[in-house]
Amino acid sequence: MLNVKVLSAGSMIAVLLAIGSYLGAISSPSSAVAGVATNALGEAVKAAQKTPAASLTISERGIGEAKVGMTFGELKKALGSTAQFKESRFIDGLDAVAVSQSGKVQYWIIYPGRTKLKDTDVIEDLMTDNPNYKTVEGVGPGMTLKQAEAIYGKATLGYNTDYESIEGIVFANQPNKKISFAPKAEGRQYAGIYGASQGSLHRTNKYQPNAVIRNVMVRK
Repeated sequence: MLNVKVLSAGSMIAVLLAIGSYLGAISSPSSAVAGVATNALGEAVKAAQKTPAASLTISERGIGEAKVGMTFGELKKALGSTAQFKESRFIDGLDAVAVSQSGKVQYWIIYPGRTKLKDTDVIEDLMTDNPNYKTVEGVGPGMTLKQAEAIYGKATLGYNTDYESIEGIVFANQPNKKISFAPKAEGRQYAGIYGASQGSLHRTNKYQPNAVIRNVMVRK
């Protein structure tokens, strides 16, 4: 069985877990994000909250047909001939299998680098940046942080220079800690707007106007 939990702290999974841990534990800074209760935003949130089809749902169990805890072989059998699987380097220490349908990547299965994912290996970590996939509340890749805040509450963004400065998000009313969110703001190094910091941890409730959810990860 593959066990991504034992990877070095430099892996993306360990980074996001560390970010989520400290963002969830600390109190919110005094600076607040501008109000989001506009009519246009309300309509966008209503549209987002339509429950996605089971095949496009992100939950603590997995992403679409891919479930954490099932084997790679079981996923292949469930998807049949409609899917293609391509191995690639993901990040230092990690590789991934891109799962594609109709010529588009649906999600990635992430596993320890320099190994080969076998049919008997258990899926423990999944990631998607495909905007077709959403949580049951309607939050997913490509959604603006303002829209996501209207559903999950205030967003705290942060990164840790001890963990490769990878940025993560924790929402005040985020329903499940097995689901992790990462942001992006086109043209910016970080989606968050950060002030001076006295240490390696950086956090903020302020973010760029064009900040969106970059990807969503689910771990076992």
